[in-house]
Amino acid sequence: MLRLATAADIPALHALIEASVRGLQAGDYTPAQIEGALGTVLGLDIQLLVDQTYLVAEAFASDAKTHQRLAGCGGWSKSKTLFGADRATVREPELLDPVVDAAKVRAIFVHPAFARRGLGSLILSTVEADARAAGFTRYEMGSTLTGVPLYRLKGYVEIERIAVPLPNGEALPVVKMVKNANAL
Repeated sequence: MLRLATAADIPALHALIEASVRGLQAGDYTPAQIEGALGTVLGLDIQLLVDQTYLVAEAFASDAKTHQRLAGCGGWSKSKTLFGADRATVREPELLDPVVDAAKVRAIFVHPAFARRGLGSLILSTVEADARAAGFTRYEMGSTLTGVPLYRLKGYVEIERIAVPLPNGEALPVVKMVKNANAL
């Protein structure tokens, strides 16, 4: 089940994002890159909750049939910030114009226990539909290396590779990707 994220979800979102990054990104990034990126490049941007453009996916945990937990999250931005958490150094708070700008697809993470079940695809398609309903006809994202294959399958095209400096002196490769709504 997808629903809008709320402030009450923030602690669980931080835990979900950390589990996702540590569990699913390890094949593409070094431990030092992961440590430097968590909470800065890879993390939660509270503004997306304020804007009501961030979703959470709830699912029953396989170990407890009656316990719901966050299985995934993701959203889109009304501002120019392409990626990054609240503590990211690159922030562009200016609002986007749907006539000329691409909606920014942001912070899609899936808990490793729920990976490869179509949840990321569901979140992405819902995010795109929500941005389209707000008047956007193009989408743009800063993808992790791990996410690139999925986003290519969903019609995104790589336009640039960015080496994002991290606070620990490392750099995190991020792939800027775009998609037109007519590619849906």
